Amino acid sequence: MKISIGNDHAGPEYKKAIVEMLKAKGHEVTNYGTDSVDSVDYPDFAHAVANDVSNEKADFGIIICGSGNGIAMAANKHEKVRAALCWMKEIATLARQHNNANIISIPARFTSIPQAIEMVETFLNTDFEGGRHQNRVDKISC
Repeated sequence: MKISIGNDHAGPEYKKAIVEMLKAKGHEVTNYGTDSVDSVDYPDFAHAVANDVSNEKADFGIIICGSGNGIAMAANKHEKVRAALCWMKEIATLARQHNNANIISIPARFTSIPQAIEMVETFLNTDFEGGRHQNRVDKISC
């Protein structure tokens, strides 16, 4: 799988751990995130990941900031992007099953690194259920 990842200054350690896990599982990873805790602007990284997903250069995206909200808001401005803010694996499951989310947004200040890894694994290994959910997903875009 091709996966794009981006993070602001709240998530370098999260990104590092997630990228290690993804590469160990044989995924191709494009890294747009910062490796520093120096303040940066999260939209820069959200847009890079969302562009890859929107243009089908990546199968999925992972974005990380302090709350997970701002970076998800920026990513969701892109056509064909459905970024879901997740803080536990059950939310990640439903984001895929019911919403066909293609980017997971992780709140680094409210989850642990092991939780984040578990959410990413769950997100990538859960299929969209389609059916009654497809009609709803079709109504998301403006």
